[in-house]
Amino acid sequence: MESLVYLLNGFETALTWTNLLYCLIGVTFGMFIGVLPGLGPTAGTALLLPLTFALEPVSAIIMLAGIYYGSMYGGTITSVLINTPGEAASLITCLDGYPLAKQGRAGAALGIAGIGSFIGGIISIVGLVLIGPFLAKQALKFGPPEFFALVILGLSLLLGLMGKSLLKGLIGALFGLSLAFIGLDQSSGIVRFGFGQTELMKGIDFISIAMGMFGLSELFISAEASLRGKAPEPPKVKGLLLKRKNGVLP
Repeated sequence: MESLVYLLNGFETALTWTNLLYCLIGVTFGMFIGVLPGLGPTAGTALLLPLTFALEPVSAIIMLAGIYYGSMYGGTITSVLINTPGEAASLITCLDGYPLAKQGRAGAALGIAGIGSFIGGIISIVGLVLIGPFLAKQALKFGPPEFFALVILGLSLLLGLMGKSLLKGLIGALFGLSLAFIGLDQSSGIVRFGFGQTELMKGIDFISIAMGMFGLSELFISAEASLRGKAPEPPKVKGLLLKRKNGVLP
């Protein structure tokens, strides 16, 4: 009950027109950062941190939150329009959003992503308030057996989502696991598969792999189409608000 009181007080402070204006400014700047593949919300927040130095603490935190969420949605824009994830969370959007954009429904894809992000954010905040303290206590009890069980669960889910081609799924899973082995072992401190390169001590960044798989492949496809004289037209963004008559909603 105490958490709900704090949440209501927070809404009372955040929903003033001044803080909402700072949030809007933060979201706008964050979207500009998010559409640049490779930066992501964390780097975007760090780059735009000096903008909040002269603000009040509450307004500064609200603006930084707007920058973060704006950067997250900016990564969705590049995933839908050019099939290049701006950050790791937008990777799955490439699988559904870009095909919609190729069908001329880029606006609907962006609208669905925005509405889904808003609903998911509200649900996650409510869930964090209600079960956050319980989850925090349980997380402190996590040890090697629990982490091992989570790994087994993740691999089991991967096997269930492979679809018809089990061999291709296994090859992809083994390749991903081999990339995860690269870097500094957290428990022993041993550098695995570093090959004497200090850059590999941190491991391989997931967003770099995602950009290579999606962004470079799309770039090569567009270059091939241009050489053949069939340059693809950029998708037109229209119809952000979803309607039943456009075939997006049932």
